[in-house]
Amino acid sequence: MDVKAKLLKVNRSGFFYVFPALLFMVFYIAYPIISNILLSLQEVTVVTLARPNKPFVGFENYSRLFQDPVLRLSILNTLLFTVGSLVFQFIFGLLLALLFNTDFSIAKPIRGMLLIPWMIPVTITALMFKFMFTSNVGIINQILISMKIISTPIDWLISTNTAMAALIMSNIWIGIPFNMILLSVGLTAIPKELYESSSIDGAGRIQSFFLITLPLLRSTIESVLMLGFIYTFKVFDLVFVMTGGGPVNSTQVLSTYSYKLSFSLFRYSDGAATANVLFLILFFASLIYLKFMNTDTAGLRHE
Repeated sequence: MDVKAKLLKVNRSGFFYVFPALLFMVFYIAYPIISNILLSLQEVTVVTLARPNKPFVGFENYSRLFQDPVLRLSILNTLLFTVGSLVFQFIFGLLLALLFNTDFSIAKPIRGMLLIPWMIPVTITALMFKFMFTSNVGIINQILISMKIISTPIDWLISTNTAMAALIMSNIWIGIPFNMILLSVGLTAIPKELYESSSIDGAGRIQSFFLITLPLLRSTIESVLMLGFIYTFKVFDLVFVMTGGGPVNSTQVLSTYSYKLSFSLFRYSDGAATANVLFLILFFASLIYLKFMNTDTAGLRHE
């Protein structure tokens, strides 16, 4: 048996092992996406749901949706929630990663405890913060009043001015451990000899941070920010449990608006179209992430 025949035999056996994963991808990813796209091109409501042949309307649902002020507000709210969460998650995650990158006796136990917010189910976290932000008995208002920062309780979750801020603060608490762990891994890959050499040359900690740490963390930072964007942009459970998209759509995001259109207003096609808008945004974000990863990999190979 020649080499080519052997390779063909190996490749065929490889297909056998890949086939279950391929079936999973087809039934649980490809089929729902294609089905949702077809649903968004039809007119499916409570009236037409039971009909065997749904009316085909093409892109009429998308045209109507983009004239909907609530959809535009949902896109802006999703961007605001995502960017507001990412900025503070990254800053606090980086500070904690730098802290735990130093050697002190209780670093590992504390770092393990800080992972708890990330391990708790988001629904449980949302319920916890919902009670914490309750205007009369919530601990947030009690702390602020005891510190003389405010004199009367703030209606965090029922005021259009503060509801989004409460959601962002809750999500920051959830996302800090994720940023901390990934950035800690990136910091451990930086050779200690570089810092020793820079200190011999007279560079201080701040100079070492900007000249060594940040440049060598660039690929890790890109990964953290892009993955954080993808995970945060599709948020549903936190918003749904804490505010349900209210008050007055002030915290309505794309995922909750899609749910509302489909299962509250029973406009299934409009809900599917909204979900596809969310899918397209995340799809392009994923392409950008893959481009960054390929660029970094190519750079490493070149070096």
